[in-house]
Amino acid sequence: MYRPGNADWWCRSLENKSLNIAKSIWWENGVIHMLDQTKLPAKEVKLHITNADDLIESIKRLSIRGAPALGVAGAYGMLLVADDWKDSSEAPDWEAIKSDLEPLRNARPTAVNLSWAIHRILEEAESQNPANKSEAYHLMKQQAMALHQEDEDRCREIGEYGAELLSDTSQVVTHCNTGALATGGIGTALGVIYAAVMHGKNISVYADETRPLLQGARLTAWELQRANIPVTVMTDGMAAPLMQRENIDAVIVGADRIANNGDTANKIGTYQLAIAAKAHDVPFYVAAPTSTIDTSLESGEDIPIEMRGSDEVIRWGDIPTAPKNIPVYSPAFDVTPAQYIAGIITDVGIAREPYDFSGFIGSEK
Repeated sequence: MYRPGNADWWCRSLENKSLNIAKSIWWENGVIHMLDQTKLPAKEVKLHITNADDLIESIKRLSIRGAPALGVAGAYGMLLVADDWKDSSEAPDWEAIKSDLEPLRNARPTAVNLSWAIHRILEEAESQNPANKSEAYHLMKQQAMALHQEDEDRCREIGEYGAELLSDTSQVVTHCNTGALATGGIGTALGVIYAAVMHGKNISVYADETRPLLQGARLTAWELQRANIPVTVMTDGMAAPLMQRENIDAVIVGADRIANNGDTANKIGTYQLAIAAKAHDVPFYVAAPTSTIDTSLESGEDIPIEMRGSDEVIRWGDIPTAPKNIPVYSPAFDVTPAQYIAGIITDVGIAREPYDFSGFIGSEK
């Protein structure tokens, strides 16, 4: 049986269940390695990032995405920005490095983990008062590696808390991609699925295709099929009729930012899924690490929403899917009000209404 911190149990269960779970990002020999998620599911292409400009471009074009994975990318990206520090005996110039990190910090504004990771590592490194840039760089490197490990651990904890919400034979709806591709570990919402399967539960998943970039069809379906978990793809508009006709046990989604009152920003299309779940008495859960909770924001009205280019909506590759010069409204995220959320599954417990995350340390399931 799993116990918190028991990674060996997970390794044995992964092997026994033949769960072939993907790996999204890792650091090796001064290089950030990642799967290019824009190429999936057709090809598995690995990117090898050696400078901050390439990392920022990779983040903006969604080669890596998902709030926790962006936090890991930001942590390792700091090392690329500070590469000339690693052998320098000069005193650290913290204000200069903060300024140099701004383009990386702002590469995607809605996902809080990116700026959170950079702020945390800078603060911890500076607080240790390193004697020179070289010492500062190696402190940041240690902390980046630790942050990645923490994300892996958080995913396991989220999975364990969430798995207890599912029966032995559950049908689950999910939206976008919240698995290993979106995190530094096994995932958030998909982490719940993986954990439930590892405990011997028979889980089947309905994955929204997730327009306009099809992260559900391209990425979630690819991940779950690879892990031998039954998955069915549907268009975003099919979720409500599915709940009307099938016995759906839960909707579980991820989050890019959660306000103090529980309002949650996630991939566009999440809000309408929450409304459909409420209408059909299906519990709607959010799964996210505590690092995604932004207690500085009182409500979802304060969450910045990234707007995307029109081509993502009116073109598919070189093929136009709408008339020329048509106006396009293309937010990358929407905000689901807390009243629609049955519970927020975190790495320290499951929070329920009324949500107030100031001082949150977990709650009873």
